[in-house]
Amino acid sequence: MAVKIRLRRMGQKKAPFYRIVVADSRAPRDGRCIDEIGTYNPNTDPSEFKIDEELAKKWLANGAQPTEVVGKLFKLAGIEK
Repeated sequence: MAVKIRLRRMGQKKAPFYRIVVADSRAPRDGRCIDEIGTYNPNTDPSEFKIDEELAKKWLANGAQPTEVVGKLFKLAGIEK
């Protein structure tokens, strides 16, 4: 099972809000997830994000691959493999 750390879209139409989740790569974008590790709000200026650092490091150590956007958020938060 390939596990990805990616964004799940929430919020209203034209006002997206995202949750950072750990999910099977074959699951739909807003479908079932294994774990929720943070949030990302691009609507504010500057955009806000909160990440549970311990959970993120745990999942990265277990082999989960972050998507491109989540990788950038991890870099801003100072989280590395």
